[in-house]
Amino acid sequence: MRYKRVFLVVLDSVGIGELPDAKDYGDEGSNTLKSCMTVKECKLPNLKRLGLFNIDGIDYGEKETLPVGAYGRCAERSKGKDTTTGHWEICGLVSEKPFPTYPDGFPDEIISEFEKRTGRRVICNKPYSGTDVIRDYGKEHLESGALIVYTSADSVFQIAAHEKEVPVKKLYEYCRIARELLRGDHAVGRVIARPFEGEYPDFKRTARRHDFSLVPPADTLLDVLEAKGYDVIPIGKIYDIFAGKGLEKAIPTVSNRDGMTKMYEMLSADFKGLCFVNLVDFDMTYGHRNDVTGYAKALTEFDSFLGEFIPEMKEDDLLIITADHGCDPLTPSTDHSREYTPVLVYSKGIESVNLGTRKSFADIGKTVADIFSAENTLSGNSFSESIKKEN
Repeated sequence: MRYKRVFLVVLDSVGIGELPDAKDYGDEGSNTLKSCMTVKECKLPNLKRLGLFNIDGIDYGEKETLPVGAYGRCAERSKGKDTTTGHWEICGLVSEKPFPTYPDGFPDEIISEFEKRTGRRVICNKPYSGTDVIRDYGKEHLESGALIVYTSADSVFQIAAHEKEVPVKKLYEYCRIARELLRGDHAVGRVIARPFEGEYPDFKRTARRHDFSLVPPADTLLDVLEAKGYDVIPIGKIYDIFAGKGLEKAIPTVSNRDGMTKMYEMLSADFKGLCFVNLVDFDMTYGHRNDVTGYAKALTEFDSFLGEFIPEMKEDDLLIITADHGCDPLTPSTDHSREYTPVLVYSKGIESVNLGTRKSFADIGKTVADIFSAENTLSGNSFSESIKKEN
């Protein structure tokens, strides 16, 4: 079976159980999906049908007698558990060296130079929850004009500012300054603009977040497909994660629902290649806020979307569903967790097979490159032959 289009969907942070090295990251016992399944509103009939609960290591949920998809789980080879390393590895680029993190805040030389270049003082400068930081520092920010800089367990430099005090375009300019500063030993994975609005104490983050990522240090699946003349359509924060490398345009979204709508619209679009989608609400809105009920309802909404999307797929369409890390909403931590991720594959001509435990997220990118007969040096092992249905 030759495929014209591949829809690759990353359910941001939907991990399915701790990796063997989870203890090295403080994530023993994490299982994002299992936590969501404790919520009675979590109904996943379409994911079940694809084989989600048949995946090795999943001891919860009801197994499907005759799954219609191929199913398995992927381990992460990269050193980390964040969005950048996860997505890069999915696309065949393994990060052998972890990005730097700052549990005690950023060093004086970085902050002082940032203050000099922006002309604004910095407040906070330590790990913080994104919602808590605007609650605790938002009033001071509005009174002084100082920028709220904070980080997390991930490799991020985040700048929060009220849209009335710092217009969004100016906040993006400040992020570009930070991105330029954070190189070499301080090359964090992402600089993130975190605009917010409202009146104290009821500040709320807006949808105009923007990520300024490092440029991938080597080619990924996106470059491989671009070089072969295939379309690569990035929906959500994909463009930001890859800093535009291998991509011609960005298709931003403001929510999971918006992302799913744009993905559905691509079913009627005439393209040949990859539609790459990130659904970030699982992570940003629910995982980091330890909102297990909201997370479970978001999974249920995605499952309902699949019930609409799958019947409209063409004979030469392939769907791959995966994740980039975990973010268990029932653990005390509000940070990402080091977990296996699911891989579910479906087309109208697929072999329903257990893909087992894959050694790397990169097997997905390698498979997509293989499907399009695109020569590459990507990491990973393709499973394209395993999903071919025998005649």
